[in-house]
Amino acid sequence: MKKENKIRIAKFLADAGVASRRKAEELIIQGKISIDNEIITNLATKVDEDTDNIRVNNKLIKPDKKIYYLLNKPLDYICSVKDPHNYQTVLQLVPDNPRVVPVGRLDKNSQGLLLLTNDGDLTYRLTHPKFEVKKTYLVKTKQVLDKNIIRLLKQGVNLEEGKANADQVKLVSRNKLEIVIHQGWKRQIRRMMQELGYHVEELTRIQEGKLKLGDLPVGKYKKISKKDI
Repeated sequence: MKKENKIRIAKFLADAGVASRRKAEELIIQGKISIDNEIITNLATKVDEDTDNIRVNNKLIKPDKKIYYLLNKPLDYICSVKDPHNYQTVLQLVPDNPRVVPVGRLDKNSQGLLLLTNDGDLTYRLTHPKFEVKKTYLVKTKQVLDKNIIRLLKQGVNLEEGKANADQVKLVSRNKLEIVIHQGWKRQIRRMMQELGYHVEELTRIQEGKLKLGDLPVGKYKKISKKDI
């Protein structure tokens, strides 16, 4: 028996880099998607990417081969596809084709491990809060760290979104910590440290899930496989 090779149209469009699943569903509802020249508006529609001709606004969509880049993001680069303020974006550090997007974010003043890919399904699994993917950071502070810092970070710090907890904390030196979190709120570690009276001078992500930065030089990338992630 032939294996069922069909997937939902919104997933296909997300995997192909056309749009996020939510935006893809909006395109479907608006009647902008056709399969074999027939407009479809049913979100439950499934397609076979090997045999069906799928078009968005009459443009044929053929997904690129999945690719994965591990980048050691430098300071002063932003994790955006485009930027109206003309900042440097991380996409300038990897090949133009096939088109990839950053998985999650590191702010402009942070550096370290950043995954870029055109695999929409993997991006969803790494970034959606329900999967609780753990990320490890090295944090250097301006001040000497109090011995109670580990307990306070694990106990949790109240932020606007709720209580932010560190899953694991380890003192590396008098002013450097290794912190593991899974929540991933905007500028979470900087804000947690600020609430405890510390200014973060350097923030470097060194691990996400099982993917490690290792000795990859700052500003460089390497191609990896999905099994590495």
